[in-house]
Amino acid sequence: MEPSQTIEDESQPSIASVTRRIQRLSLHLIPLPFLQRSPQLDMLTCAKANKQEVDVASLSSYMRGRHREIQEKIFDFFNSRPDLQTPTEISMKEHRELCLRQLFGLVREAKIKPFRYVVEDPAKYFAISEAVGSIDISLGIKFGVQYSLWGGSVLNLGTKKHRDKYFDGIDNLDYLGCFAMTELHHGSNVQGLQTVATFDPITDEFIIDTPNDGAIKWWIGNAAVHGKFATVFARLVLPTHDSKGVSDMGVHAFIVPIRDLKTHQPLPGIEINDCGHKIGLNGVDNGALRFRSVRIPRDNLLNRFGDVTRDGKYTSSLPTINKRFAATLGELVGGRVGLAHSSVGILKIAVTIAVRYSLLRQQFGPPKQPEVSILDYQSQQHKLMPMLASTYAFYFASQYLVEKYSEMKKTHDEQLVGDVHALSAGLKSYVTSFTAKSLSTCREACGGHGYAAVNRFGTLRNDHDIFQTFEGDNTVLLQQVAADLLKQYKDKFQGGALSVTWNYLRESMSTYLSQPNPVTARWESEDHLRDPKFQLDAFRYRTSRLLQSVAARLQKHTKTLGSFGAWNRCLNHLLTLAESHIESVILAKFIEAVQNCPDASSQAALKLLCDLYALDRIWKDIGTYRNVDYVAPNKAKAINKLTQYLSFQVRNIAGEVIDAFDLPPYILRAPIAMQSEAYSQYTQLVGF
Repeated sequence: MEPSQTIEDESQPSIASVTRRIQRLSLHLIPLPFLQRSPQLDMLTCAKANKQEVDVASLSSYMRGRHREIQEKIFDFFNSRPDLQTPTEISMKEHRELCLRQLFGLVREAKIKPFRYVVEDPAKYFAISEAVGSIDISLGIKFGVQYSLWGGSVLNLGTKKHRDKYFDGIDNLDYLGCFAMTELHHGSNVQGLQTVATFDPITDEFIIDTPNDGAIKWWIGNAAVHGKFATVFARLVLPTHDSKGVSDMGVHAFIVPIRDLKTHQPLPGIEINDCGHKIGLNGVDNGALRFRSVRIPRDNLLNRFGDVTRDGKYTSSLPTINKRFAATLGELVGGRVGLAHSSVGILKIAVTIAVRYSLLRQQFGPPKQPEVSILDYQSQQHKLMPMLASTYAFYFASQYLVEKYSEMKKTHDEQLVGDVHALSAGLKSYVTSFTAKSLSTCREACGGHGYAAVNRFGTLRNDHDIFQTFEGDNTVLLQQVAADLLKQYKDKFQGGALSVTWNYLRESMSTYLSQPNPVTARWESEDHLRDPKFQLDAFRYRTSRLLQSVAARLQKHTKTLGSFGAWNRCLNHLLTLAESHIESVILAKFIEAVQNCPDASSQAALKLLCDLYALDRIWKDIGTYRNVDYVAPNKAKAINKLTQYLSFQVRNIAGEVIDAFDLPPYILRAPIAMQSEAYSQYTQLVGF
């Protein structure tokens, strides 16, 4: 304190001191143009690269897809309606009601009617779903519960009589509904569900019962407050005239009204409770349902794969419970497809905020020189540039998944159904897990400002976290992928045909499993390492080695532990196999996207991103390649060095690459992601 300064001066700062404080804050928030680089900084970089020109408009056009127009219509509607925009601070009750008003506004005011696209044009439906989730993830989930789960179950598991009766009400939101599969004691193990639907031949009704507390339907979206109907999954039980008295026909789906359409009160025998405040997604009213001898007409059985006649006889075109169960779940994979697709959309938002902040934010620098962008630091590039490359990789892989799913809905090809089931399980698991980790990394990359709620990372992270659990726990889904790979492996040696996605295994069993070539193991030129054939061969070699080795281990342990014990003994190995396979699929689709890009500058940018994705993944698992001498020590060093160099090159075009996502300001709406003039809004938030 200066001798002339008084206690009063300290407690009441002068205008000059306040001005200095604002100026200091401005230096942190409003940097110099980040493209102006000093010679001293160039000397500090590990590698030098000429800035690659990127035609943002062309790249954006290639990334936008066929349905950008309807997405922009959604963005424009919510941007024009401040009353329907989710504030940073909102109570659970208010958020739920806002979410409902947002959904009604979307359908009844903006005239977005997505229900028919669930079957007719799934790609368009998922494009709408991604845009809606960008507005508020809670809204995206409520939207999905209504149309994909409740509505999708009616379309996919029911028959014409159900579509005729319920389609319009679901479409216009008169019939808000739920998807009641999960129980307190059973989630992933759907065949273990305990809710019972017993047929009464006297009244021609099914009686829905919750036999114990463990069978209470739990975490049911739309159930706590808004839902009027539920698709209830229950064991179909028929009376018999033998000593058993009843026959369990396995899990089926039933339409059960849960609230009066006029009074909105729970119907007789229906007990509804609120699951309460959650870590995230508090705009969705999750509830618990108990059924006490609730009677529904026989026609409420969704009978596409199995039916009951008036006299109580069971009929089905599928001969066994397991086949009927598989067919039922096969029709519900759209939820997994949607989650994988939506997770990529959330990753786009997070990586855009983090990269923009890192380009704008300046800290430290060479002596007596201006501070430099934090994205010029190798550590920040290491955090964010492979993530940016992965975002593009996942986008093209999810587009491929949507295309395969759309084809499956049109053709109902049995082999394609199995292929999409495994692919959707793998991509949903892999992408949502990656996005969950990346959201935390993005928050950390933005320092203290990333911790401010207004900058979105907290909400995005909390809302997205459950993506790893619903529509199939990620660990369980990866096991399904591994099981399918092992089945393909077994079929291959029995002369069976491989499905399309798994086709590379035919060659891998011979070429890839031979001894690594000692010459190519030492090739380390940039041209070789950036060759798509080398990259894809490396990914597929790893998958093939893992598949062969885990098959041998399972065979060995089954002799002493049985099949279940052997599977558990090899579980981590199996999960690694599944992830490796999905990475191979992702890279293959990324390479195809690069090759198919019509614009030269966009193709060059995508090639750079693809190379970074591939080499970063190889480097992260370099121990596997070194253990089998697939990569020699000098080649491993070259991969590491080139990966760092590619990260630096991607940093140079990072602004253009994220701009190609074409996310409108309302969707980003994080002050730290805006241009410098928007920072005044940020300072105002804390009272300046």
